[in-house]
Amino acid sequence: MINFIVESHDGQHIPISVPEGISLNLMEVLKASDYDILATCGGMALCATCMVQVLKGGQQLASALDQELDMLDRMPASDDKSRLSCQIAVNEQLEGCVFKIAG
Repeated sequence: MINFIVESHDGQHIPISVPEGISLNLMEVLKASDYDILATCGGMALCATCMVQVLKGGQQLASALDQELDMLDRMPASDDKSRLSCQIAVNEQLEGCVFKIAG
C-alpha cells in the first residue's frame, strides 16, 4: 500500500492508502476519495483547478514537466510547493507525502 496524507481546508490531516500499481494520478485518487477538487480539464494540465501544495515530500516526487510548469506560472497563488495533482503519478514516491488542496 502507498500511504500519504491530505490536509483538509480546516487543517485536519486525513490519511489515504491506495494499492501499489493502480496506474492513477493524484487528482483521480482525490476525486475518488470525494475531495472537493474541480479538475475541469480532466487531467490535461490545462486549467490548474487541481492544484495542490506539497507540504511534505516534494523532493521525492518526479520533477514537473514543462507543460505543468507553464500552467503553474500563470497562477498567481502558486509557489515552489505547488503542483498539479493530475501530473503526479500515484506510485511509491508518494509514500509519506502531505498534500493540501489549493483554494
